[in-house]
Amino acid sequence: MKNAAHEHVSRRERQIMDALYTRGRASAAEVMESMPDPPSYSAVRAMLRLLEEKGLVRHEQEGQRYIYLPTVPAERASRSALTRLVQTFFGGSAEQAVAALLDMERSNMDEEQLDRLAKLIEQAREEER
Repeated sequence: MKNAAHEHVSRRERQIMDALYTRGRASAAEVMESMPDPPSYSAVRAMLRLLEEKGLVRHEQEGQRYIYLPTVPAERASRSALTRLVQTFFGGSAEQAVAALLDMERSNMDEEQLDRLAKLIEQAREEER
């Protein structure tokens, strides 16, 4: 099996993974129902096979149909995607990524959210000591 954490996943493949994470397990038809502006049924099946080859999805047979399940926990997949995003757009700098997020969300953040972020920063400082 390939190292799933470093596999490139297309926009459509991410939509399929989102559907599987939301549902937990789903047939190709159920995945297709969950997708915005879905491609054809055969395209969804082909993408599910690709995701299986990448080690991100597995299937179980139930009667005549395959039921697909994610093999990578959602948290691990999101960390991997975030790591790639920080590497690609912020030169690997978590500080620059956080600054950009804060700049984007400045008008939407309330005191409670800012306090939670401050606590996370303080925890990170204490763990470094």
